[in-house]
Amino acid sequence: MSSMTETAATLDDLLKVKEKAELIGGRIVHLMPTGRRPSRIAFRIARSLDDHAEATGTGEAYTDNTGFAVPVLTSGRQSFSPDASYFAGPLVGDPMRFVVGPPTLAVEVRSRDDYGDAAEAQMAAKREDYFEAGTLVVWDVDPVARVVRKYLANQPDPPSVFSSGDVADAEPAVPGWSMAVDDLFR
Repeated sequence: MSSMTETAATLDDLLKVKEKAELIGGRIVHLMPTGRRPSRIAFRIARSLDDHAEATGTGEAYTDNTGFAVPVLTSGRQSFSPDASYFAGPLVGDPMRFVVGPPTLAVEVRSRDDYGDAAEAQMAAKREDYFEAGTLVVWDVDPVARVVRKYLANQPDPPSVFSSGDVADAEPAVPGWSMAVDDLFR
């Protein structure tokens, strides 16, 4: 009788995955593709962050599917792939591989299946992972409610909530940058 042992996946294994995925507990966890509206919202945020980074000469902005490698967290997570993000640096390692370190700002745009009690629990757990890794701000962007919830690492609850007519910021993660909520959901 032979016994089969499963080898834990590594960041090198994750790099070979063709679709969006994250490394959690030695397993590659595939993430569902998003719909048109959440994708457009994430793109608008990344584009605005990139314009800000270029104008200030500080940090880099990233679109969906950029991998961030972090030391193994309490949950077993070793990577993130937010919908949009900003990284203040320093940039180290091979630029063709994952960003080393957590995003300074992580943006999660809700998709169709990101509603309900189970989804809320998963998003709360992921925010905890972001903060344990060193992320300063997490945006939870809700296209249905048309709000941005801003969570801070040093005071995660309650979040600041930005809605129509408001300008959402990402202080202290991205100093001087903000976006009108109405521009996100146009």
